[in-house]
Amino acid sequence: MISRRNIRVKVMQTLYSLASFEKSEVENKLTVARMLNEKLDHVLDVFTVCVLYPIKIAQYAESDSLHRSSKYIRTEEDMNVNVRIATNSYVLKTLEKASFTEKIKKDKLERFIDEEWVKKIYQQLAKSDEYATYLENPQTPAGDKNIIQFIWDKLIMENESMVSTFVDDLPGWEDNSELIIMLMQNFFKNSSKVDFLKLLTPEKKEYAHDLLLAVLDKEAYCLELIEPKLNNWDKERVALIDLLLLRMAVCEFLYFPTIPTKVTINEYIDIAKQYSMPQSGQFVNGVLDNLLKDLVKENMIRKEERTGR
Repeated sequence: MISRRNIRVKVMQTLYSLASFEKSEVENKLTVARMLNEKLDHVLDVFTVCVLYPIKIAQYAESDSLHRSSKYIRTEEDMNVNVRIATNSYVLKTLEKASFTEKIKKDKLERFIDEEWVKKIYQQLAKSDEYATYLENPQTPAGDKNIIQFIWDKLIMENESMVSTFVDDLPGWEDNSELIIMLMQNFFKNSSKVDFLKLLTPEKKEYAHDLLLAVLDKEAYCLELIEPKLNNWDKERVALIDLLLLRMAVCEFLYFPTIPTKVTINEYIDIAKQYSMPQSGQFVNGVLDNLLKDLVKENMIRKEERTGR
């Protein structure tokens, strides 16, 4: 459900937050683990709310029907609002997922649903050609899924004001939007594999915590290896994110035998390009490439061979 790259970003964000903490707090492993868990939990909260939003919009068809049929002066159209979308197979299938309903109830996530936006987006949906086509065609599981995905992809994500509401009112959206969009696409591809109570497999959760603790525990040693490779750069002038990414990469080189060094370098270059300065990708690449050559020469890299399938 979530990749190692996503985990690396969460670890980086945790390390960035910890940079402003007192040394005693950083040395407290419970504090550190709790902070990482909170960042991972935020992802799951935001993802669940994003899955819930198009469902709420679909369900609004019933509220619209009730409102229009109760008007003092009603048209024939008011009396015959098609509410099929409210109980379409994709909506029901999602609502029947025990982990989904439990997550919403346990963390009170309905409080993040803006009913005014639900109404506005439903009204846009009702006027769309895609919705008219959906209602005209025979009901199928694929059609049911596609109309819900249309709500998310086109009516929510392409609405700048709606996305601004996420930024302002949905804690964790801004830090996690890229990851959430990826998770939503995966959910539409195969919703059956999603567990809303567990974002990570035990192996990936272990990787996340092991990486975070390794970077903290081996800070002095990693800096000792990194600093000679900074050439004319003053360590104090290197962007904090770049330095954190270098420390993370060195830890993967030395302490994570199942991760190939090439994968490590490519991942951290990409993360640097996205989250740091314009030249950070090139900078991280140069430092890691030189550092790896020395580590290999000193026979310090121990990687497990990956057998082909």
